[in-house]
Amino acid sequence: MPALARLSALVLLCAASPVLAGEATIEVRPLDDVKAVFATVESVDEVLARARIGGTVSALLVDEGTQVKAGERIAAVGDPKLALTTAGIAAKLKASEAERDLAAIEHRRAQDLLAKGAATKARVEDAATRLEVANRAIAAIRAEVQVSAERSGEGAVLAPKAGRVLKVHVTEGSVVLPGETIATIAAENYVLRLALPERHARFIKQGDSVEVGARALGAADAALRPGTVRQVYPRIEDGRVFADVAVEGLDSFFVGERVPVHISTGKRPAIIVPREAISRRMGVDLVTVKGVGAVAVQLGAPTADGIEVMSGLKSGDVVTW
Repeated sequence: MPALARLSALVLLCAASPVLAGEATIEVRPLDDVKAVFATVESVDEVLARARIGGTVSALLVDEGTQVKAGERIAAVGDPKLALTTAGIAAKLKASEAERDLAAIEHRRAQDLLAKGAATKARVEDAATRLEVANRAIAAIRAEVQVSAERSGEGAVLAPKAGRVLKVHVTEGSVVLPGETIATIAAENYVLRLALPERHARFIKQGDSVEVGARALGAADAALRPGTVRQVYPRIEDGRVFADVAVEGLDSFFVGERVPVHISTGKRPAIIVPREAISRRMGVDLVTVKGVGAVAVQLGAPTADGIEVMSGLKSGDVVTW
């Protein structure tokens, strides 16, 4: 009987003392202080399509949201005075060509008379000079014709860059002046623009990694997407520092749309414990501390190698599981 009693006691002892799988010594270490902020979708460049001549908008070929290519015609500006100017230049050209023909006839006649001895050399030279003047006048008028044709072609308003039309500033039939804006175009490259309090300005830098949240709550693409800080603006405005984040898949977004972004704004001391060391009993999170027993803890955010513990542990504690 004594041997049987000792065997029973050993079995009970083994059942009450589970085999430990591991242990870890708690150390306070720096952890990224991640903040959740909203960023707005912005175009890297916003360009203005302007009228090159004054006149009346005779055709408007785009509307807000239209995708355009670089050099594509988006509107036409017509000026009736250009047609009248072109007609006047054409008439002046014909008159100059007629004068040139007469000067050419006079020059040939003077040469014939000089060959017969009935004219002087001075008369021939004078006729040649008038012919040269007529030719140069025609060349100048033809240059005016090219300028007039170029000005007529400038009535076409072209898109400076490929992108999406954000706003159309005129309507068909509007009278515009040279240089007046016809439409605002957002270039195709979109970024997320952050506005952080200036106390975070010294922590954010170019090349930092961020995580971009879902476009809308409950969306199918709810997983966080990686992004990179591509530019930090050196000027603080209204107590905020601005930065641009590059991320894939913004082509279908609206300019000005708000998207959640998780970004590190510095380091803070934190206690991280392995996930295996945490158990939950009756709604309370517990960690077993060597030499103490089960300790209730308050958990924070998960990390790559464990879970942050906000309270209940201190540096030097040895947790077991």
